Amino acid sequence: LIMSPAMWKWTCLVSHLLLSTTVSPLGRQQPPHPKRPFITFTGDQAEGNFNHLVVDERTGHIYLGAVNRIYKLSSDLKVLVTHQTGPDEDNPKCYPPRIVQTCNEPLTPTNNINKMLLIDYKENRLIACGSLYQGICKLLRLDDLFKLGEPFHKKEHYLSGVNESGSVFGVIVSYSNMDDKLFIATAVDGKPEYFPTISSRKLTKNSEADGMFAYVFHDEFVASMIKIPSDTFTIIPDFDIYYIYGFSSGNFVYFLTLQPEMISPPGSTTKEQVYTSKLVRLCKEDTAFNSYVEVPIGCEKNGVEYRLLQAAYLSKAGAILARSLGAGPEDDILFTVFSKGQKRKMKSLDESALCIFVLKKINDRIKDRLQSCYRGEGTLDLAWLKVKDIPCSSALLTIDDNFCGLDMNAPLGVSSMVRGLPIFTEDGDRMTSVIAYVYKNHSLAFVGTKSGKLKK
Repeated sequence: LIMSPAMWKWTCLVSHLLLSTTVSPLGRQQPPHPKRPFITFTGDQAEGNFNHLVVDERTGHIYLGAVNRIYKLSSDLKVLVTHQTGPDEDNPKCYPPRIVQTCNEPLTPTNNINKMLLIDYKENRLIACGSLYQGICKLLRLDDLFKLGEPFHKKEHYLSGVNESGSVFGVIVSYSNMDDKLFIATAVDGKPEYFPTISSRKLTKNSEADGMFAYVFHDEFVASMIKIPSDTFTIIPDFDIYYIYGFSSGNFVYFLTLQPEMISPPGSTTKEQVYTSKLVRLCKEDTAFNSYVEVPIGCEKNGVEYRLLQAAYLSKAGAILARSLGAGPEDDILFTVFSKGQKRKMKSLDESALCIFVLKKINDRIKDRLQSCYRGEGTLDLAWLKVKDIPCSSALLTIDDNFCGLDMNAPLGVSSMVRGLPIFTEDGDRMTSVIAYVYKNHSLAFVGTKSGKLKK
């Protein structure tokens, strides 16, 4: 499902989607397909926006996260059940929330904006996290949205104070013989003392267990988290890391981010703030987060830089695309949408590009960087953690494809950008979303645009 924010406001469109244009391999526009009927679902306009959508791959049921509501829909968009999540009395300055202790701030009726929606297949439950009470989550039974649990008694239960719906991304790592893990990545909205920007949490079998959402590991010195130092905000007062997409592949968890940094333009003595898109990688089994590495990504076509990440989707290469990329048909491919430039996060330019990355090539770049750093070459080069100029330390060890770091040379930044392959550009109607899949050895991508068009 690919929609612009405007089209998300009241209506979801599913199946028999009308394609605006089809682009041939040579770039020629083909005539549009004959119009086909849309299947639609319209929510209560008084409730506000739809925020997130997940589809149960086993049943086809659709779970829709909205403001103050979670909907369960059939595959033909009939409402099966709803669950109310708000509004309630709250104040964003209450930490911990007033449900835990008395708050001196004035409380007002506050909407609950759905910020994350995940299906936990192993335990047959839905994880629905909202904006109320510093970002607590409900665990709902998939069948009837019955509330199985709502942990809120510990500081680990408050995942994010940001109220925007696109501010949190979660990835579940599943195990056959132990509790699953939930990797949470979130904007912190100037509250690094409260919220880690990335952490790994326990997903206990019992939805009401005391350890639900606790850090996978936590002692006096080390924890399964990355926090942004408060000093960073003295350099960039509105600093935050915005998480656009996340996924797991092989032994790693990945997040695609957009983050501000200060650069010195050529020939200038003053620095200016720009935004850089970066891929962040962590080992699934790294409880101390020593494996944290981030690498800049972007693409370029005809001398135009596309650096502001809008959306991404992980797919397989497929036999035909794989041959042209020098990859295998089962290799992971990242389809990404970037808008032009680096300077405007909130008001991106309409010029945009669809680009693809071979994940293995990004991993190879990361491995090269790890090997050079452990030879003692260069610095850690991660400006936002205030370790940009700390020299790499040498150590005699073998760094293979699955190296997960030590308590040295971490966290680590890659300085040189990995460039994607631009396969389509749009100058007037900014691309805002993408999905892709393989059909009969062909790779197909569907792209949604700012004005609500869908391109195949």
